[in-house]
Amino acid sequence: MRRTGLTTRLAALLVGASALVLMPHDVSAADWSKAQKVTVGTAEYAFQPASLSFRQGVAYRLRVDNRGKEMHEFTAPEFFKTVDARDWKPLNADHTEIVVRPGQHKDFYFVAKQPGSFKLICSDHDWAGMTGNITVTP
Repeated sequence: MRRTGLTTRLAALLVGASALVLMPHDVSAADWSKAQKVTVGTAEYAFQPASLSFRQGVAYRLRVDNRGKEMHEFTAPEFFKTVDARDWKPLNADHTEIVVRPGQHKDFYFVAKQPGSFKLICSDHDWAGMTGNITVTP
């Protein structure tokens, strides 16, 4: 009986822990009107700037501005896995990239949840050197 009680308590602990991991983070508390604006320009064949730095827990408005004549992608799947978004609509269905047509821009509001370094590419033009990096600091 003693073993069953321990097993039951461990099972309850695991269920509770998994619920914490699976629950979405609450970004409704973020003041989006005060989000720090960061603009990244895309053109043939570069990000401007190519290195981006964000702080964990800070609300940002990332504007991807296509200044070129070709479609460009802001592809950073590992980065997007580590953020909470106000709205995921600016990203593709897989939440791996922001696709921007020539002469247009998209805004993505997010809060970075964890520090790290992440690869940034244009999935159609990385072969031409259209790459960059994203750093999130604590």
